[in-house]
Amino acid sequence: MSLVQDRIETPIGDVVLVAEDGALRLMDFDDGPRFAAFMKRHFGDQPIARETNPNGLSDAVRAYMAGDLDAIDTLPARPRGTAFQERVWAELRKIPAGETITYRELAKRAGRPKAIRAAGAANGQNPVSVVVPCHRVIGTDGTLTGYGGGLERKKWLLQHEGALPLAD
Repeated sequence: MSLVQDRIETPIGDVVLVAEDGALRLMDFDDGPRFAAFMKRHFGDQPIARETNPNGLSDAVRAYMAGDLDAIDTLPARPRGTAFQERVWAELRKIPAGETITYRELAKRAGRPKAIRAAGAANGQNPVSVVVPCHRVIGTDGTLTGYGGGLERKKWLLQHEGALPLAD
């Protein structure tokens, strides 16, 4: 197993991508201590080499951020978690850009309709932000709740995708 990482600038902050064998294992905003803890939890002390644009992943994310909303749809991603987390993350990938679902609907789609909090927790532990679009999950009343990268980023992503009206 060889891990490689790249860092890219986006309109909403620097993003670090970590790939293994050409597939994303982690993609998140580099926000200091929270991000460092996330990296430690997922990779421990494993060495991670620097590589520019591994497998074209960075270019696809840049294209998405520039407005090509389909650019990330087929990117290979292999986040690792519990069986339930991985089911939740697989369901997230089925939500198209410009659409949102509720945590209740996410739980239902993941096969555990009463496990709304567990689905929300799995959503929050998603290690491949944006590509596995956890930002497309909203509260039952339509409010923007919970996003590890911050609610302002969630709002920007949903506006970028046309799921929310642009701010005045």
